[in-house]
Amino acid sequence: MRTSSLLLVVIVLTLVPVIWAVEYVMVEPKDLQWEDVSALPPGAKVAVIEGPLDQATPFILQFKFPADCKIPAYWHPALVHVLVLSGTLNMGIGDKLELAKTHTLPVGSVSIIPAKIDHFGWTQEETVVQVYR
Repeated sequence: MRTSSLLLVVIVLTLVPVIWAVEYVMVEPKDLQWEDVSALPPGAKVAVIEGPLDQATPFILQFKFPADCKIPAYWHPALVHVLVLSGTLNMGIGDKLELAKTHTLPVGSVSIIPAKIDHFGWTQEETVVQVYR
């Protein structure tokens, strides 16, 4: 083996523990800390799993919406994904809440929402969604 190849192998093997030295996290439902969300209707709660939310980095949130929750139109500064974990989320695109213009998303459904797209939603039953980037 040439010296340069051997040196490359030694460098890679030395760096592997550093590359994989990321904090390993496992979160169970019982670990979530639910908090009220002042920007949403009463009863809506959020649990931050990974953040920070004020930076352009990955995040994971779970929202718990009560039955008959009406989520007014809003937008995100960056693309986000929404995964329905329980219940049913009805989502629509537009700058105002219009129940008749929504698509029903049952458990397991995913919505990918581009940046700065106005959207809204509502629930008929308690619904939990995971929002992540």
